[in-house]
Amino acid sequence: MASHRKWSPTGTRIAGIRTPALATAALTSVALLSQTANAAPSADPKPSIEEVEKKVDDLYHQAEAATEKYNATREKTAQQRKRVDSLLDDVARRTEKLNTARDELGSFAAAQYRTGASAPDTATLLLADNPQDYFDQTQLMDRLTSRQKVAVDDYITEQAATTKKRAEASESLQTLTTAQSALRTSKADVQRKLAEARSLLSKLTAEEKARLAAIEKKKREAADRKAAELAQQQAAAEKKAQEAAAQQQTGSGTSGTTGSAGTSGSSATDSSYTAKADKALAFARTQVGKPYVWGATGPGSYDCSGLTQAAWKAAGVDLPRTTWDQVNVGTTVPLADIKPGDLVFFYDDISHVGLYVGNGMMIHAPKPGAYVREESIFYGGESIIHSVVRPA
Repeated sequence: MASHRKWSPTGTRIAGIRTPALATAALTSVALLSQTANAAPSADPKPSIEEVEKKVDDLYHQAEAATEKYNATREKTAQQRKRVDSLLDDVARRTEKLNTARDELGSFAAAQYRTGASAPDTATLLLADNPQDYFDQTQLMDRLTSRQKVAVDDYITEQAATTKKRAEASESLQTLTTAQSALRTSKADVQRKLAEARSLLSKLTAEEKARLAAIEKKKREAADRKAAELAQQQAAAEKKAQEAAAQQQTGSGTSGTTGSAGTSGSSATDSSYTAKADKALAFARTQVGKPYVWGATGPGSYDCSGLTQAAWKAAGVDLPRTTWDQVNVGTTVPLADIKPGDLVFFYDDISHVGLYVGNGMMIHAPKPGAYVREESIFYGGESIIHSVVRPA
């Protein structure tokens, strides 16, 4: 008797629907892919505004460091180019003189030939790779007149000097080529850092940009408070020093002549520095509002070290081009003793510099996209201040 049991297909029931095994596997794969797709964004979440701000600041810092490297390389390249030009000019002059000496020897050889004298010796000299060796191996010098000997001596001297200068020029050209390659690398590094920073900022929404502006405002306010604190501390210290000096002068009477002379000498030094610093600051103030352009030294735009160099040049003091060299010119002073005109250097790699104006403030060329401005020396926090240098 036939069985009346119904056929039951293999598979599983999903949402009340019985599915074949193959369909079940397909649906399982789709579910897994869906889960993976949903999980992908969380694996690389969008950075917070604080993270973007820190990343952008880091990139600008790296760009400034690369800019100083570019400035140093460009300066080295310019010096090397001058050396190459000088050597090539020298080689040209010596080659001309060598040709004159060769022509004179050639005229002697022609004259010997016309008179039936032995000309081949002199002619062979002109073709010799090493004239001095040729002389050592022949008796030519014995057959030359005094005038011819002078000409031969000149020829040998000029050939040796010209060969040496050509070798120096070749070596300098190779050095210049290497410097130019390094210059291109430094330039590309700056541009890459700036492009990355601009890319991060361009992805922010209007709301995010507003939040970023609010964060920067809070940082400026904190920096301004810190600057005011420094100004108050310096004012209190100066008042205390003046009171101590007045008490010492009253107590010492006429016996304080030596001390007064010492104070007078110190005052004269301070007065000289103040006069120069005033000129540097006057120049810097006229540059406020001009754009930061990396590698620029004015007059229309500046980078940080280009501005400080130009400002102190206006005061008659020549500073090197880069922050790394400027920090070594002058006297390092404690932050508490900072005076208007002093240079304030930032970061462990000394990649930024500003010109102190007093009251905890400085004039500096901040970063790409910004303009020369007056700002607290604590704009990035006290921890990034590297040192203070009095350049004159």
